[in-house]
Amino acid sequence: MATSATSLVCLGAIAGAHGVKGLVRLKSFTARAEDIAAYGPLQDAGGARRFELALVGASRGMLIARIKGIEDRNAAERLRGEKLYVARDRLPPTALGEFYHADLIGLAAERADGTSLGRIVAIHDFGAGPSLEIAPPSGASVMVPFTAAIVPVVDIAGGRVVVVPPDGLLDAAPRRKGGSR
Repeated sequence: MATSATSLVCLGAIAGAHGVKGLVRLKSFTARAEDIAAYGPLQDAGGARRFELALVGASRGMLIARIKGIEDRNAAERLRGEKLYVARDRLPPTALGEFYHADLIGLAAERADGTSLGRIVAIHDFGAGPSLEIAPPSGASVMVPFTAAIVPVVDIAGGRVVVVPPDGLLDAAPRRKGGSR
């Protein structure tokens, strides 16, 4: 039975083949990388394909896994880029003050006074901690550090986060005369 995309959480992605016997390199998005295999079969975004994983090791920061039915390098390589999902209701409940990144996507972002900043479209981590990508009603997306000081309120039930940006963080970059930056 297919699950709707809105009730799915991406737990990882296949990075490519490993060796010639059908193993894949797997990037896990779970808190502990190896936990990706603890949820049973995973699926593609549309629910058309199921992936039964067996972890066999790790190499260069990635997991190495066998996927049931994938027996050679060519079949493994065809899965490169495939994202692996689990139904949201199969994840453990979060503790107070915790949430899954997937729960943040689509929430309204607003200032403390209620002024709309837009909607959260992605969460990124470039190494210095997570940042929220907020798409305003018009114009380019903005990135804000996802810290308790800058995002003091995360109200999943209310469908919003409150953003208290430091001065200048959300100001547009000034344009030089002549239209170039």
